[in-house]
Amino acid sequence: MTTTAVNPYLDGNFAPISAEITAENQQVIGELPPELSGMFVRNGPNPQYSPIGQYHWFDGDGMLHGVRISGGKAVYRNRYVQTQKWQTEHEAGKAILTGLLEPPQTDAPPISRNTANTALVWHGGQLLAVWEAGAPHTIQVPELKTIGEHTYNGKLVSPFTAHPKVDPITGEMVFFGYSVMPPYLQYGIVSAAGELLSTVPIEIPEPVMMHDFAITEDYTIFMDLPLTFNPARMQQGKPMIMFECDRPSRFGILPRHGDNSKIQWFESPSCYVFHTLNAYQQGDEVVLIACRMSSTSVLGFNGVDDPDANIPRLHQWRFNLKTGAVSESRLDDIAGEFPRVNENLLGRQTRYGYVNKSAPTPVPLFDGVIKYDFDRGTSQIHEFGQGRYGGESIFAPRPHATAEDDGWLMTFVHDETANTSELLVMNAQDITGEPVARVLIPQRVPYGFHAAWVTEKQLQGF
Repeated sequence: MTTTAVNPYLDGNFAPISAEITAENQQVIGELPPELSGMFVRNGPNPQYSPIGQYHWFDGDGMLHGVRISGGKAVYRNRYVQTQKWQTEHEAGKAILTGLLEPPQTDAPPISRNTANTALVWHGGQLLAVWEAGAPHTIQVPELKTIGEHTYNGKLVSPFTAHPKVDPITGEMVFFGYSVMPPYLQYGIVSAAGELLSTVPIEIPEPVMMHDFAITEDYTIFMDLPLTFNPARMQQGKPMIMFECDRPSRFGILPRHGDNSKIQWFESPSCYVFHTLNAYQQGDEVVLIACRMSSTSVLGFNGVDDPDANIPRLHQWRFNLKTGAVSESRLDDIAGEFPRVNENLLGRQTRYGYVNKSAPTPVPLFDGVIKYDFDRGTSQIHEFGQGRYGGESIFAPRPHATAEDDGWLMTFVHDETANTSELLVMNAQDITGEPVARVLIPQRVPYGFHAAWVTEKQLQGF
């Protein structure tokens, strides 16, 4: 008798849902604060049809799950991001394109593989669903209707990161795009009004998977890490994408409006970083805080036997722009990912940071959220509870707040035992206390990637 292993990313609460619904007046346990007004939206992979061949979690079509909060009431809705890929497969009634783990298709139609399934950013008066190898998609809120690709009037000539950074003071949005073909890295800036101002190439020795980066008040920080693309490896029976443990990590720092001639590179031990928490300037130094792992096999391939692979922990790097010195230190032994800060302070030194606590499971699940106090060097944990796992925790500041942590943390949580999902709303100043509200969702919300808080002013177009 033979058994077929179930793909864990198509099973349980990773499994996709098919219904797109709108549900008003959701049941709330506790009380939604009257001044909490806006919309929590989370992106994630949700394959429209049964995938062809092996399925990787990164492959699924983008689906948005949103909770509109106003006057103590909540409305839930979920919608697919209707990309070109989604539309083509929807018309065909089946999957057409294969995923990351399959050999290149020779018979595929000439359509974009952009699934817009990774993250969200509000900029230039609109919500964008983003993916790291294609153009953003404009999303109408609160309806979560896909308007279409956003190419900045055709000026977008490079891929676009899933993690653009919006400067809270200037309003500029900074982005990059990586490619397996030269130029391997391009760097762009969009004005506060939403005009793409510039795109410049940044020289790196070979193509790498560069998922995130960071900004400070004056600088941009790129991470040239050893998760490399090398088609020639395939001729040796090795994978095209592989972590090279004998290659150092490189961090490039350049002035916000600089180009390749102004970049300064720093080397540190081999590692991988999927997500940065924040960066800031302190004297002659640029400080970067991010979730570091010693190596990664996230795409199924790792060039080293590393028992610590894929375990992210919060680290800090200090880069001295005058001396070229680099120091690296671990800030916590507890594994965690999806780091966030109060985005009104992005690129500036923050006292607090929020990281989802990794559960000891074979697939990436989070069983709590950690609040770090960097001034005191302490942390507190909100545990989601037995058999309950959450996603990225987003900070929503209280209107007119004066304290950095005066606001709420929000995340979707799924109860594995009851097979139910909810939006958890926590008081960020009392992280170990009971949630202030739990919005019960009328259908299962599959585990996903990144979220955003759209304020009431943004929703109203102010």
